[in-house]
Amino acid sequence: MQRYFKLISVLIFLVFPFRLVAQDLHPELGSAWDSIRPMDAYNYCKKMAAAEFAGRLTGHEGYTKAANWAAEKFRQWGLKPINEETGYLQPYPSPYTVVDSARMTLIIKNDNSDQEQIELKLGEDFLPLLFTDSGDQVAELVFAGWGIQAPELNYDDYAGLDVKNKFVLCFRGTPDPGEKGFEKHDHHRYRMELARQLGALGLFYIYPEPIANPNGDWISGFTPAKISEKIADKIFSGKKISSAKLKDDLRLYRKPLSFPLEAQVAYWVVSRHFPKGIGYNIAGYVEGSDPNLRTHCVVIGGHFDHCGEHLGMLFAGANDNASGSAVVMEVAEAASKLERKPKRSLMFVLFGGEEKGLEGSNYFVDNLPEMCSKVDAMFNFDMTGAGDGTRCGYSVGAADLKDIILEADESVKTLRGHWEIKHIGVRSSDYAPFFLKGAVCASFFSTGPHLHYHQTGDTIYRINPDIMADIARLAFLSAFNWADR
Repeated sequence: MQRYFKLISVLIFLVFPFRLVAQDLHPELGSAWDSIRPMDAYNYCKKMAAAEFAGRLTGHEGYTKAANWAAEKFRQWGLKPINEETGYLQPYPSPYTVVDSARMTLIIKNDNSDQEQIELKLGEDFLPLLFTDSGDQVAELVFAGWGIQAPELNYDDYAGLDVKNKFVLCFRGTPDPGEKGFEKHDHHRYRMELARQLGALGLFYIYPEPIANPNGDWISGFTPAKISEKIADKIFSGKKISSAKLKDDLRLYRKPLSFPLEAQVAYWVVSRHFPKGIGYNIAGYVEGSDPNLRTHCVVIGGHFDHCGEHLGMLFAGANDNASGSAVVMEVAEAASKLERKPKRSLMFVLFGGEEKGLEGSNYFVDNLPEMCSKVDAMFNFDMTGAGDGTRCGYSVGAADLKDIILEADESVKTLRGHWEIKHIGVRSSDYAPFFLKGAVCASFFSTGPHLHYHQTGDTIYRINPDIMADIARLAFLSAFNWADR
């Protein structure tokens, strides 16, 4: 009989390990810590990635519906709203575009003057950039390296190249990744506007696979897209070179390698642009306990948006970034149950427009809620749903923050790597505006692999509930300890 009770005790511990450990290691956190559960985070992620929210394209009615759902969750948990009039929602301008239809035909001139026509497969061979205008054009192709014109660096991919009324083909990137002066030229908006000013009808990026991208400005009469490396190889076949070799040469020599091509493209695309779209950050807070420090906020956030629904394809964005938003929501729900509040306020923010160029986080840092006089730190969560471990970056010189995160991980055992964030580049996440304003930052990711990034395959079926719960526990304990120091 005694052995029987011992066996039952062991089984109970195995089934409820975190409840027993939580009470032992963090008794003051009590039910708040215990409320973090894998299936809660999974169900929030599943809801956000559902078809009813149409891929959460900021400005679109599907995103607005999702934002209202999240705001209602904040209300149910008793978080304080950031504004008396708008409640948990922080509106800001966010124009958007929906792409309805597209066709692309590649016309290659052969040596014997014949023409080969290749109908490209939508989503496999090409994909419109999700800020394209409508258009119906047949035009020549020209290759323009990186699509960069930087006279201050004595570099010009367009030198001697006539692109008027033609389609420009180029790679994404820069000739010298170590030269920070090139960074501004690698922004989509900068590159597209340059091509348009030079008279191009559109710009086509070469990517391994075409992926969805709403990060750019709608330009009247301009029809940009992405094509696959496989199709680019067909285009370059007349030059006896592959796209991979051409890209290697551009990086090796760091000089323009631009030239006209013996190819044309027939491109037809139909889109609808909405210049008066409104985006929303969703934000609520748990007020700090120290009267002198409660207006110093620890922001716990992640982007709520994804790429939307276009061309009959749903870009659900389960991992990117319903998973990060689910972690933020799980931590917010736990924090609402705290019996003892930390000294500083915990501000929970689901940002809009990250996929469109950090719209929401930039707006937030420039328009802080009235109760927040200072952002003391920012914890960011982006793509936290795939894999079995956690990676974390933290502000350079922020040894105290690193120590708090590592100490918290002693209770969770999920960290697989960490590093210093020393520089903000073109491809940063929502911590970037806070970092640039001088706030201490930490950014959390799961280990992956992050399959089907910005593709229709990023669905709930690739999400691991346990890793989201582990990251939520790490975040909750780290944020509480930092806010309470």
